[in-house]
Amino acid sequence: MRAESSVAVVGSGLGGLAAACVSAARGHRVTLYDKNAWLGGKAAVLHEGGFRFDMGPTILTVPRVLERIFAEAGRDMHDYLDLRRLDPQWRCFFDDGSQIDLMQDVEAMAADMDRFVPGAGAGEGYRRFIGISQHLHDVSNRFFFWKPVEDLFDTINIRANMNPGTLRDVLSLRMHASVASTIRGKVKDARLAQMLDHFVQYVGSSPYGAPAVLCAIAHMQTAEGVWYPMGGTRAVAEALARLAGELGATLKPASEVTGLAIEDGAVTGLRTRDGTTPYDAVISNMDSVRTYRELVGGEVGKAYERKKIEPACSGVVLYLGLNKRYEHLNHHDFVFSRNPEEEFDFIYNKGEPAPDPTAYLAAPSSTDPSVAPEGGEALYVLVHTPYLRPHHDWSTMFPAYRRVILDKLKRTANMPDLEERIVVERHLTPQDIHERYKVLNGAIYGLASHGRVMGAFKPGNRSRQVRNLYLAGGAAHPGPGMPMVMMSGWIAADAHDSDVRGVERRTA
Repeated sequence: MRAESSVAVVGSGLGGLAAACVSAARGHRVTLYDKNAWLGGKAAVLHEGGFRFDMGPTILTVPRVLERIFAEAGRDMHDYLDLRRLDPQWRCFFDDGSQIDLMQDVEAMAADMDRFVPGAGAGEGYRRFIGISQHLHDVSNRFFFWKPVEDLFDTINIRANMNPGTLRDVLSLRMHASVASTIRGKVKDARLAQMLDHFVQYVGSSPYGAPAVLCAIAHMQTAEGVWYPMGGTRAVAEALARLAGELGATLKPASEVTGLAIEDGAVTGLRTRDGTTPYDAVISNMDSVRTYRELVGGEVGKAYERKKIEPACSGVVLYLGLNKRYEHLNHHDFVFSRNPEEEFDFIYNKGEPAPDPTAYLAAPSSTDPSVAPEGGEALYVLVHTPYLRPHHDWSTMFPAYRRVILDKLKRTANMPDLEERIVVERHLTPQDIHERYKVLNGAIYGLASHGRVMGAFKPGNRSRQVRNLYLAGGAAHPGPGMPMVMMSGWIAADAHDSDVRGVERRTA
């Protein structure tokens, strides 16, 4: 039996909660800290006027990641969560008044595409795109997922893997191509291409700048479905917190970590307002860049200050309690912009809110009536915006942009009386997100996934700069999105556990 080690987890987002569960299940003494009064990070909840809103992520895919975390403790995820499959997965509203549903079944979706654009070969193009996506997903599973990765050299053991098969896989990652060009090479209709572009919005990046390997997200969703946990995404955070507590982890909300204690290049503990507490290791679920700049500091922090790191996008979120539900809405909906190139150019190149944005809507009452009074709707509206720039003042920008968003929904989503139905309204701006969650410049999704070769890579889960420091969350490998964030927590905890076991083997 090996001696257990003491592990501090900084931040109780889904990545931090996953790391706490896995570390505790592996026998380590875990203490989890969060500066907020609740556990769950962005997976927070808003109750007001009889309405319940998930405040952060709302689309759950790849449930096997959650299953694996619960299996670490010999538990069945379904004893903690009631998941409901959603199909259609999204309903799509286009600027020209047309609409189409995204279906999980590839053949059914291909047939719908052929009806949507008769004679254009859209269905066959979609099948070919999903074939590419499946291959990229398979390669990602072999080289990218469930392991601590920081760059291309971490994905491939040169001596063991440099064989013809591996070289074919590397070449097939389509490093010459972007997500947008890969999609448009197979699906010619501009509206259908715009629909498929938005898989990459899970990682808060432009399809024109994101590497083609991220097309793998499409197959992940078609293969494993879109799910709704009854009680909302908040139920996932609560289930993980419950599991961590059952496994003996100490959970400390309203306890802000102000720095790490580091000696001879290794973490020895952390600092809070109450002083310094020794730990054998720290897993930070705080934004990775801010972890290095604010918690590590010193020369390592200064080095990160000099790095040209691009945050992902931010967003404006509206929480609208409606006194009547819109029957034509699906659980998940996209209300698309008139011109995706214009939209992404404003957000990612010009650094300004798009004049005609895409809006994501969650209208969950048809699946979960408990979110609203009878006949009402707890409508969640997310519009992506640039990350915070020095000249952005959202206290003055918000009223005008709220008007842009509501006008878009009235016009394109057939909701002309939307404002008359609002009985409860709250919102978050990029500035609110920046302050509330300690993310980088208000970026919801961590770091942008731009660049043909290195765009898919994020800071590694095992710190190369500081021993005994591990990273989890959307700004660490493998990146943002609910399943990836929780996978990052598993990887960080597994990396620490592997390091402890390696030390003990060498000592023995």
